Amino acid sequence: MAGNYYYLVAGLPDLVQDAKKQPIALQEFKNELLEQLSARDIQLSKMLFLQFDNQNLLNQLLKTEKPHHPLANFTADELEQNIKEPLALLPYMNQFITAFKAETPLYENLSWEDNLTSLYFEYLKKTTNPFLKKWFNLDFQLRNFRVAMNARDYKLNPSSYILGDDEVSVAFKKSTLRDFGLGNDYPLINKVATILENENVLQQELDLDRIRWEYLDELNTFNYFSIEVVLAFIIKVMIIERWIALDPEAGHQIFNKLIKDLQKNYEFPKEFSIYERRKETN
Repeated sequence: MAGNYYYLVAGLPDLVQDAKKQPIALQEFKNELLEQLSARDIQLSKMLFLQFDNQNLLNQLLKTEKPHHPLANFTADELEQNIKEPLALLPYMNQFITAFKAETPLYENLSWEDNLTSLYFEYLKKTTNPFLKKWFNLDFQLRNFRVAMNARDYKLNPSSYILGDDEVSVAFKKSTLRDFGLGNDYPLINKVATILENENVLQQELDLDRIRWEYLDELNTFNYFSIEVVLAFIIKVMIIERWIALDPEAGHQIFNKLIKDLQKNYEFPKEFSIYERRKETN
């Protein structure tokens, strides 16, 4: 069936086990995906890697001389050429380059980095894939919530840091309530508020990533071999790689959780087994 990846998804537990105690090389997995996914699903997977393109684009424009992130979709040469004449990149990138070169921020109260991030999330919202749309929205609101709490703690103007103008973003900018007046409509808000009250910043990050991880599992409750399972796997590996860099011990704990999750979650119902589907087609 089009859009289902039986062998790829069924092979994920083996892929993780082969990595033993080391995290999966996301670059190698990305290259493998380019060979196995349909053209449409490749574009969906590339949306997850745009964060690295944003880093590279900012680094080039700000001349930070930081190395080019290899997980990006565009090469360093492609970025350099399009900074000179922004045509071949994604529309939000072209828009940002034009604004940057003209020294006219599209969002006057925000930094250049937040200008790019705002354009990036506006672009992501346009995806028609329900899984990605929900995932990007959660990630966006978690980012805003944390920034709003920090602005409150340090008595800063939240409008200079909060992105977006939707109902939730406006509440983050204006409300002085602990839950920003959102607790009744968004039950997760109270849980996140408790997490962000912890003075241990690393523990905050770890608990927020647990929320992300659980949300991915929730979104894929009834998915087995679809592109959504592959996308969730990419995101989880990204979380692991980030934690390996931040705190190797915590990173390996999350990696071990991925192994356990795969062992548990890929005992598929009989009607979804590759063997049974083969029998039906013979």
